Amino acid sequence: MTVLAPPAPVAVAPPRRWTGLFAILAADLLNLLDGTVGNVAAPAIRAELGGSAATMQWIVAGYTLAMAVGLLTGGRLGDMYGRKRMMMVGVTGFVVASLACGLAFSPATMIAARVLQGLFGALMVPQSFGLIRDLFGERTGKAFALLGPVIGLATILGPIVSGLLVEAGGWRSVFLINVPLGAFALAVGWKVLPAVPPTARGARLDTTGALLAGAGLTMLVVPLVQGHELGWPAWTLVLLAASVPTLALFVLHQLRRRGRAPLVDLGVFARRSYASGVAFVVAFFGSITGFSLVVALFLQVGLRYSPLDASLAMSGWAVGAFLGSAFGGALMNRLGRRILHLGLALMTTGLGWLYAVFTGIGVALDGWDLTGPLVVYGIGMGMIFVPLFDIIVGGLRDHEVGSGSGMLSAFQQVGASLGVAVLGTVFFSTAGAAGFAEAAARVTLLAAGATAVTFCLGFLLPKRARLE
Repeated sequence: MTVLAPPAPVAVAPPRRWTGLFAILAADLLNLLDGTVGNVAAPAIRAELGGSAATMQWIVAGYTLAMAVGLLTGGRLGDMYGRKRMMMVGVTGFVVASLACGLAFSPATMIAARVLQGLFGALMVPQSFGLIRDLFGERTGKAFALLGPVIGLATILGPIVSGLLVEAGGWRSVFLINVPLGAFALAVGWKVLPAVPPTARGARLDTTGALLAGAGLTMLVVPLVQGHELGWPAWTLVLLAASVPTLALFVLHQLRRRGRAPLVDLGVFARRSYASGVAFVVAFFGSITGFSLVVALFLQVGLRYSPLDASLAMSGWAVGAFLGSAFGGALMNRLGRRILHLGLALMTTGLGWLYAVFTGIGVALDGWDLTGPLVVYGIGMGMIFVPLFDIIVGGLRDHEVGSGSGMLSAFQQVGASLGVAVLGTVFFSTAGAAGFAEAAARVTLLAAGATAVTFCLGFLLPKRARLE
């Protein structure tokens, strides 16, 4: 029997509130940085550990796929056993997995450690917003005002910091740096974060739903990453075909569990605006994640840039995204969903410019040739980051916002995994036949196509962001 317990009043002294917030930020930074390091470090990892082109894709896709599957249960476990406890378990596991990444001795051990990172990250990340509410109560506005820019800056600077670390201390330092950062989050978190009683103590986790979702997504992504390299053997096609009924079974199972704490609340998909928003998120994050990996691979594998030089060549993207995030945050309430279309138009302009660079200059280009188009692309991308989720949930009822937001985060990771699998496969298959410049150009066209799809889907979203 499920016992619903209202959150207990929290009396946290103001200085300790901010100390607790820094512990939460440290935990979030673990995920934000490691979600981007694979793009920069993957070629260096392959050079030392060996493996195939698919290895580099799996270093990114293994993390995002595990995160996508885990996010479906991570928030629920926080409700069942307490947010502080699950945050600490997640940080501990993430640090151990990071240590395993830093000590990896083969492609298989690296990919396995990255999957563990994603699973523990999915346990850690969903607790953040609830813990901030527990710490600050009615004063959460000040905390979120700091949280947003920090998260945005970390996402933007992640590849540059990764390049510096790889250049200075080798690729293992990218993962080992998580140990002191995680130790800080654990030491301060145990001492300062409030242990609010679980809101769903005694509830049962939908294990069957979690297994069906994990199996279906894995059946979908594994063949897309491995298929081309292996010549599309029969088992890859069987897995792709089997993913459809498996995911259908997951949906049917969730429908049958209505009223018995399903893993996801499928009722929100009855709203056209939300269903369109999910498709928007998958296409948008699939495009930008897969494209960022391809640009990093083009620079390092195709042009033989060092990780640091590749990061610096892509720094225009980071600068543009930072500027776009500030612009999007400032004007989201005034422009509503029009800010999304403006950002997507700029992204398309940047991609068109990049296509001209790849086809006109080819492998003779240098980093400066990418600066202009990446700045434009980054500005458009950054304008979308801040308001996107608030706009998508703008048409949901109050009691649906939590579940709807959580599912959007999971679909974000699904999109990222699919983007890495599809665009990475196109890049390597084209590079082998037509060269790296043609491969980069072809992926740029695919990314532009995905951006056009999101532009059309944007008209189906709510006109205004949710303000509360």
